[in-house]
Amino acid sequence: MSDQITRTGSSVTAPAGLASSAAPPYEFSVPLSATRRGARLARLLATEQLRTWGLPLDPARLVVAELAANAALHGCVPGRSFRLALALTPPATLRIEVTDTRGDRLPVRAPVTGVAPAEGGYGLLLVEELADRWGVVDGPVPRKTIWAELDLDG
Repeated sequence: MSDQITRTGSSVTAPAGLASSAAPPYEFSVPLSATRRGARLARLLATEQLRTWGLPLDPARLVVAELAANAALHGCVPGRSFRLALALTPPATLRIEVTDTRGDRLPVRAPVTGVAPAEGGYGLLLVEELADRWGVVDGPVPRKTIWAELDLDG
């Protein structure tokens, strides 16, 4: 059973021995509604996928929670979803991507000041602290993808 590729409408998982050298050995992708419920579901699905792959849950699920919450809050376009994607690439990097349909609203790194943000504003600061790398890919129009990478071997 472990030598089979499992394919569903929203995800693909392949054993490392069967994956081509160009594709990550493990991939997961799912569209979700751009709502609070969709953001919560993104965190829950990511947690289960990480468990399936035998990977540590934290800090990945915290990064997923922040990026998905931002997609639901700032990247929301009525009637359009956002996409969560996870990929485990050699030698041991977990890439988290959240794509939404508000390419016109790119995240801005808040300047570091002694003044704390009011009620919110900590999301990308948290991602910056937890991830080894993160960034934004613009397009194709009207989308943007915010990604974060976690090195799992360190």
